[in-house]
Amino acid sequence: MAKGSIGISKILLLTLLLLVLETTAFSENHQLKQQQRRPRQYYRNAYATMMYMGTPRDYEFYVATRVMIRSLSRLHVAADLVVIASPDVPLRWVQTLEQEDGAKVVRVENLNNPYSNQNNFDKRFKLTLNKLYAWSLVDYDRVVMLDADNLFLRNADELFQCGQFCAAFINPCIFHTGLFVLQPSMEVFKDMLHELKIGRENPDGADQGFIGGYFPDLLDQPLFRAPPNGSKLNGTYRLPLGYQMDASYYYLRLHWSVPCGPNSVITFPGAPWLKPWYWWSWPVLPLGISWHAQRQQTLGYGAEMPVVLIQSLIYLGIIAMTRLARPNISKLCYRRSDKSITLIHTLLKMIAAWSIVAAYVVPFVLIPHTIHPLLGWSLYFLGTFALCFIAINALLLPMLPVLALWLGFLGVLFVMAFPWYPNGVIRALSVFAYAFCAAPFAWLSLVKVMSSIQAAVEREAYFPKIG
Repeated sequence: MAKGSIGISKILLLTLLLLVLETTAFSENHQLKQQQRRPRQYYRNAYATMMYMGTPRDYEFYVATRVMIRSLSRLHVAADLVVIASPDVPLRWVQTLEQEDGAKVVRVENLNNPYSNQNNFDKRFKLTLNKLYAWSLVDYDRVVMLDADNLFLRNADELFQCGQFCAAFINPCIFHTGLFVLQPSMEVFKDMLHELKIGRENPDGADQGFIGGYFPDLLDQPLFRAPPNGSKLNGTYRLPLGYQMDASYYYLRLHWSVPCGPNSVITFPGAPWLKPWYWWSWPVLPLGISWHAQRQQTLGYGAEMPVVLIQSLIYLGIIAMTRLARPNISKLCYRRSDKSITLIHTLLKMIAAWSIVAAYVVPFVLIPHTIHPLLGWSLYFLGTFALCFIAINALLLPMLPVLALWLGFLGVLFVMAFPWYPNGVIRALSVFAYAFCAAPFAWLSLVKVMSSIQAAVEREAYFPKIG
């Protein structure tokens, strides 16, 4: 058991160190590139996004905003990069966006959301109406308003040739406000504020419902085609789907098949806890690695690396100390009669079960959420192994049954990450088949752990009797 545990820990440590070195190299290269930041220019158009506070994921969206801004800069867009920030966005974040990322931060007061008492209102979207401030950016001819979860595949500056309002329909009847083009106008902005004040109907209480209701006839408008002479169009237009490629389209075929317009921008409108910047989103959702590849090329992971290194050292120390000390509770606790044997048996089963559960939950909570998936999963498996190792040695449990779930998780990741599936249906069926085949082994491992506890109690490995 000792050789096996040391071998596994060596493999995990080697993998983690290689990933740390690779990520650090990216970060160092990026710092050198930052010294050659493009000179400040003033443009007539802008890419804009917004930031506000008050959600459990403020920092994650801050990181996502920085990655998107830097990716646009890397594509050499001929436009200003604007962040519409609420007053409570930390000053250090604003300074970082301006001084390191080259963004122009516009501070605004939060708009009151009159729909917060609706039955279907989601508190996450309370301040999304700040997006309406995009119409107040009258220093620009055109603004492309963006959510932070957009992943640009190419320079899309031709969008600035679109009309007074343009958006893409990723739903057959409802356009998506994750990316839209607008012509700033104080007249339109004031009219929108008036509509908010009188309580215009809004089905979701957020920016999506309000802007969708403000431009109800967009579905009947012509499809945008950029004029080859570079001139700007007038009116409203539907954007081709290539400017808002819903990630869910990809997961069905495992490749893009969007014939309508250039494949320019990927959007991730799904569950908030599966946004691409979370390390656990890959390989569950394969496109997460594409977002992290863009982060490696732009922002790097220098902010998270100290935490990763500290946690790695702690977990390796736990493995070493647990193996050397090999704690045994039987040296500390005794029983005086056989009357308590049933209670001891039940208590130990509960302790073992909760120890194993904690071993899988605690590392997940502690890992920095926006770290690279390969680093995140390596640290997670190192952490779970270390904490399981405590339970194995403290409660004298068999190693293989306790680590069966650990091996099962590792296996399902390999099944999901396999890169040669012909389509998403085959991939989903493969994951289901793996889970179906692994379930009996997981059950047998649980039975084995419980029976080993019972056997240990009967032979008085725990709590030896005195008197």
